[in-house]
Amino acid sequence: MKLREIAHSRTGDKGNISVISVIAYDEKNYRKLKEKVTIEKVKKQFEHIVKGKITRYEIESLGALNFVMENALGGGVTRSLSIDPHGKSLSSLLLEIEIDK
Repeated sequence: MKLREIAHSRTGDKGNISVISVIAYDEKNYRKLKEKVTIEKVKKQFEHIVKGKITRYEIESLGALNFVMENALGGGVTRSLSIDPHGKSLSSLLLEIEIDK
């Protein structure tokens, strides 16, 4: 199943860093997020975009994972030639990750 079936996402940016949170719709699925949405899976999904380190933070109180992706926005808002220099559409790419049911 696609990650989007059990979670939604929010994004933010700071310079050339993209921050993407994935939040379980239902707290019972948070454990599955922690287990299935690994740094390795995220790196593979973003390998053509993210050129730096990816760090994952677990936010138990929100049932969320927060991924900080460095060197991900083509230099940042004022330098990127990307159609989406803020990286807001990257959340859609994250939610396309396939996970086991």
